[in-house]
Amino acid sequence: MIKLTKSDFEKILAHAVKELPDEACGLIAGTVEDGNKEIKKVYLLTNIDHSNEHFSLDPKEQLEAIKDMRKNGFVPLGNWHSHPESPSRPSDEDKRLAFDSKASYMILSLMDRENPVLNSFKITGDTAEKEGLVIE
Repeated sequence: MIKLTKSDFEKILAHAVKELPDEACGLIAGTVEDGNKEIKKVYLLTNIDHSNEHFSLDPKEQLEAIKDMRKNGFVPLGNWHSHPESPSRPSDEDKRLAFDSKASYMILSLMDRENPVLNSFKITGDTAEKEGLVIE
């Protein structure tokens, strides 16, 4: 189970819409207690690929985010990215690039701009399992 505040969801959504037609991306950090994750901070990073089909996090921004996590006592929980034109599920490339089976991989679909869909996944090899996500 992973928990996200409504304001952090809106922050991710606003960044994703601003970056259209490209994919937007970032990191999530927070706490883990009894296997439950609580997102305490969302990081909005630059997609240095500037593509609507894939993303790469800006390495300098990624390092700054990790430093900020440590400073605030948070642990890295995973990452998030948007799918401007496809559903909220991991693509084959998303699965191939998911190196940490403990991480949460959040995907925001903007296919239907009026009804954006955010899901979180645990990815191990070719297998993506939907993770419980609570937005409140």
